[in-house]
Amino acid sequence: MEAVEFPPSLWAATAPERKLAAPLTGSAETDIAIIGGGFTGLSAAIEAARQGKSVAVLEGKAVGWGASGRNNGQVIPILTSAEPDAWVKRYGAAGERMVGLIGNSANILFDLVREFDMQAEAEQSGWFQPAHSPGRVKLSQMRVDAWRRFGFPAELKSAEETREILGTDFWYGGMYNPTGGHINPLALARGMAKAAEDLGAVIHELSPVTSYKREGSQWVIRTPEGTLKARALILATNAYTGELIPSLAPRLAKSIVPVLSWQMSTEPLGDNLRSKILPGRQAVSDTRGDLRFFRYDARNRLITGGAVMGSYDIANRVRRKAAQSLAEAFPDLGVPEMTHVWSGYIGMNWDRFPRVHRLGPDGWAWIGCNGRGVALGTALGRELARAASGIDENELALPVSEPKPFPVHTAVRRLAPTYLAWLKRKDLSEPKL
Repeated sequence: MEAVEFPPSLWAATAPERKLAAPLTGSAETDIAIIGGGFTGLSAAIEAARQGKSVAVLEGKAVGWGASGRNNGQVIPILTSAEPDAWVKRYGAAGERMVGLIGNSANILFDLVREFDMQAEAEQSGWFQPAHSPGRVKLSQMRVDAWRRFGFPAELKSAEETREILGTDFWYGGMYNPTGGHINPLALARGMAKAAEDLGAVIHELSPVTSYKREGSQWVIRTPEGTLKARALILATNAYTGELIPSLAPRLAKSIVPVLSWQMSTEPLGDNLRSKILPGRQAVSDTRGDLRFFRYDARNRLITGGAVMGSYDIANRVRRKAAQSLAEAFPDLGVPEMTHVWSGYIGMNWDRFPRVHRLGPDGWAWIGCNGRGVALGTALGRELARAASGIDENELALPVSEPKPFPVHTAVRRLAPTYLAWLKRKDLSEPKL
């Protein structure tokens, strides 16, 4: 069997090894077919198996090869821009159920880790969004109030409390949620795969899906070497929907813009710096559009990242930018050396609302993580599996909509990196509330 090369990330260097599952060959049948072996697909496989269904996962490369194994590992129980009241206004009761799912998403993930004793370096140490300007503190207060109205434990932290949390006075206050935290994402994906297999799910790696089609009362899914027939189908490819097989689901693929997200890690920090910088080990993502984010891993490395415009020498440029950002916020740290630098796609759409789509009878998908796919993907995988298992859609957090492809997707994708310039300019002005 051929090997699968992972990007040389910290996660690939530290996650527990996983033996590749055999590709799909010949013909097979199952109750529920899942395309994609990331957080959504694997969470769906776990839940479908719990529901007593036979389930098969088809992964084009290897479990966790895509966005699920390349992200920063922050477990965040809110979205970037899609606020709770906006969900209810847009989708009514389904939107309200979606708010509940988002607010519970971090707990759903960490509960899953604890239940199956996954070796995923999981720390439910909280998530903090510090405000980078005084006006953003007012925005933080509005977000705290919105989430608290729906019963979730958001808190507004003062400038003094923020200084104690972060070990710096670089920020002005912010929103804190104790249910968040962080994980080793590739280790989590592999732990979820083992849990799914232990429950009876079948995983086929090195099995890129070339087509899926509803034929009579079944879905027929084809790979280069096999055919899988299923009563129900879940498409769980998100930002990578058009990457391995461009013809797989073109309307869905063109409804998002895959944007490279760069991640990196410092050397392990010594005890002196560790006790000063982020002593509570929370996951941190601030209010900038040109985001500053960081957290520790299990070896006390700071895991951070960033974005730059253009493609020239991009890895070195983003490395320097992220290191300088850390040094600016934490002068005692200096400009750190980065030992690992890697990237992967996140799926962005025009309004940053994740989308749930019905593919046909007993066919489901969601797309558009907008940088919040770890907790949300895990939670939505569970919901999609419940829908595919026959649970009434009106009991689930599935606000269904039709795909809206970008009219000139190729051009939009090419121009997407220049969006950073607009975000940086917006970061300099106070929000209009």
